[in-house]
Amino acid sequence: MSRLGHKSVVYHGELRLGELDVYQVSSGNEFRFPNDEIRIHHISPAGERCPPLAILQTIASFAVRCKLESSAPVKPPELMHLHAVCFHELKTAVVLLGDEEIHLVAMPSKEKKFPCFWCFSVPSGLYDSCLRMLNTRCLSIVFDLDETLIVANTMKSFEDRIEALKAWISREIDPVRINGMSAELKRYMDDRMLLKHYIDNDYAFDNGVLFKAQPEEVRPTSDALEKVYRPVIRLPEKNTVLTRINPEIRDTSVLVKLRPAWEELRSYLTAKTRKRFEVYVCTMAERDYALEMWRLLDPEAHLISLKELRDRIVCVKSDAKKSLLNVFNGGICHPKMAMVIDDRIKVWEDKDQPRVHVVPAYLPYYAPQAETAIPVPVLCVARNVACNVRGIFFREFDENLMSSISLVYYEDDVENLPPSPDVSNYVSIEDPGVASNGNINAPPIIEGMCGGEVERRLNQAAAADSSTLPTTSNADQKPETPKPQVATIPNNTSTTSAAALLPSHKPSLLGAPRRDGFTFSDGGRPLMMRPGVDIRNQNFNQPPLLARIPMQPPSSSMHSQGGWLIDDENRPPFPRPSGVYPNQFPAPVGSFPHASHLRSEEVGGDDDMKRQNPSRQTAEGGISQNHLVSNGREHHTDGGKSNGGQSHLFVSALQEIGRRCGSKVEFRTVMSTNKELQFSVEVLFTGEKIGIGMAKTKKDAHQQAAENALRSLAEKYVAHVSPQAGDTEKDPKNENGFLWESSEAVSNERLEEVATKENMSES
Repeated sequence: MSRLGHKSVVYHGELRLGELDVYQVSSGNEFRFPNDEIRIHHISPAGERCPPLAILQTIASFAVRCKLESSAPVKPPELMHLHAVCFHELKTAVVLLGDEEIHLVAMPSKEKKFPCFWCFSVPSGLYDSCLRMLNTRCLSIVFDLDETLIVANTMKSFEDRIEALKAWISREIDPVRINGMSAELKRYMDDRMLLKHYIDNDYAFDNGVLFKAQPEEVRPTSDALEKVYRPVIRLPEKNTVLTRINPEIRDTSVLVKLRPAWEELRSYLTAKTRKRFEVYVCTMAERDYALEMWRLLDPEAHLISLKELRDRIVCVKSDAKKSLLNVFNGGICHPKMAMVIDDRIKVWEDKDQPRVHVVPAYLPYYAPQAETAIPVPVLCVARNVACNVRGIFFREFDENLMSSISLVYYEDDVENLPPSPDVSNYVSIEDPGVASNGNINAPPIIEGMCGGEVERRLNQAAAADSSTLPTTSNADQKPETPKPQVATIPNNTSTTSAAALLPSHKPSLLGAPRRDGFTFSDGGRPLMMRPGVDIRNQNFNQPPLLARIPMQPPSSSMHSQGGWLIDDENRPPFPRPSGVYPNQFPAPVGSFPHASHLRSEEVGGDDDMKRQNPSRQTAEGGISQNHLVSNGREHHTDGGKSNGGQSHLFVSALQEIGRRCGSKVEFRTVMSTNKELQFSVEVLFTGEKIGIGMAKTKKDAHQQAAENALRSLAEKYVAHVSPQAGDTEKDPKNENGFLWESSEAVSNERLEEVATKENMSES
């Protein structure tokens, strides 16, 4: 810190409190208050359990502009009182400078230099909003809509997709593929018929049952707007809703498929009447459409209140990148405290991509079994990820940041402040297979309306004079945005990642997806075909074969709670650091807050979970067909750890065996069903599972899996050579303990020995 300071007069409103010396924290970034006056606008709300320095280090890391101290021989009592109040009540004095706030943080001092402050710079309003979230142990979560939570279609989009499928079927010669495409076509046609009945008569037939449209009130988001009633048909058993974006225009009717397990995720976000996450929506769809889709997902407005709806539903242009700074426009949250649920990662700004949990695209027509054939639904996996991210974030905040902050003094260097938690550290990158919807390719035609197509469809419908719709058109495609090609986190000994589990209904009936044949024209005009590109003729000669429908997992292989992590409210409490700052001077009477204890829900995960994503455990294959047992017994060892001193030898030995046998050794992560042992790793030897490890950390599970795999190979080896006990005494030479004689050859040798003995006895 530079000792070349200058004096500034401190005011609270119009009251003069005294003078403080301003010292720069770095020589290259000099900061000076206007007119050398520090005018305090207001005092911030109390931090309750969070000291201001911890909050500011989280949302404005190392953004200390200067330091303030008094060099007067007699300390001004008003400044002493200000320092004491801010210090003991966990408040800051706020100076407004344009669109930023300068927060004066009262600091403890090794040399008793009271009053003394650090000055942090943050965007206006950010401190108060993040303070409220940290006090209530709340983070932000941003949802995409289309193909993440819902799939929606109008009559026109249904007809385009049906026409495209018929064209593919007419060219196909493989009966297996034809059957698969015909089943997909029937699903489209059935839903189109539902939508047609709804458009014509405001009712729909489902399995012979008549459902009439019920008027649902769309509550206005402001007093200036009038109430709107939409005719809505809800079919809960099919996760289907029929609604009308503009109640006056029937052709704006939409059939919406809601993703299974949304209710479970929604319940978690608002469980026990308290928010765990502040919810936002960022979509490339048209605004009225997005508002109605979210109303269907959150009809009681529990996730986003009506007065916040307009600000929290953020619509971006289809050719623009999504950005958390845009979502949180106005300083309502810091990106470090936010995570994203989306089926595509490349649509986000590069700096926001580490905060995106990528889910497989929702494909109810192309792969209807994808959501039901897996042990843990996709949105339940997202729930697990959110639960872990929140738990680890606040554990890091309380155990590491706050305990370290309590040891920071005014005289310390700003550069030595402890690092703050960041959501991006706990949302690990997904496998490419997960991002592209498991082990199947994306369909060549998009399931529902996406991005700019929504506005185009609804505008076309609104412009129509009658309910007659065009019958033919090229299949509209989602705007050119490739599926996420994200980095794989490889295992130590595996050369390829295991195939993801979901969905495995069929790899692709129509060939590889091609979205690059379409583009948006200027002014939001309809998508136009690029010259020389015809999606209907691409790769139809060699579409991948139909895959087997995945087996249902045994009931014993999943936890009774549906694969969810144990609710964080049930976790044991973690002791909180005993104090925040040392009490070095008297405090105002009644200004000491009671110490708040850390809620048990805020503790979750071990240190190694920072880099692990529960969704990766769910998405990677094998759990639906394999019990979580190895060698005929379950693994519930103490802590799930193997011998640390020999663990690396197990992995090396397994690699060596694979090398000598010319076989491939793979490690893959699966979902653990054990409450305590949260990580599970399987070992595959030439595609056959030979061992599994379960532990509290991925490293320990990896090591234990290698040890158990070696034991499994040893048992198989013993079982193979046990009938040949006499032969095991032979010199194995250089075969590293392996006997390569076949059982047939050994049997022949023994028959010859018996025959020789009989001949000798007869002679």
